[in-house]
Amino acid sequence: MSRSSHPGLREPHWYGALARVLLVTFVCTLLVFAVSLLAGIVGTVVASRSHGTRPDMTVAYRYIALPTAAIAGLIVLVLAFAMEIQHYRRAKALASISRAH
Repeated sequence: MSRSSHPGLREPHWYGALARVLLVTFVCTLLVFAVSLLAGIVGTVVASRSHGTRPDMTVAYRYIALPTAAIAGLIVLVLAFAMEIQHYRRAKALASISRAH
C-alpha cells in the first residue's frame, strides 16, 4: 500500500501534542475559574446576607476562585500530558506499521 492510500496516517509531531495539552489546560482552567467564581460570589452574597454585612467580592476571587482554578489547572495539565503521551506513542506506532506495509 502506498502512503497516499492512507492520508490520515502520518507521523505525529511532539509540538502538536504540546499545543493540544496547553490549549486544553487553558480552556479547562478558565472554565473552572468561571464556575468557581460564580459559586464564590453566590456563597459570599449568601454569607454576607446571613450576617447582615456588605459582601466582600475579593474573597470570592482570592480565596475561592483562584486557588480552585490553580489546582484544577495542575490536575488537567498532568492528565492531559499523560493522555497525549499515550496518544503520541500509539499514533507513532500506527504510522510505523503503516509505513512497513
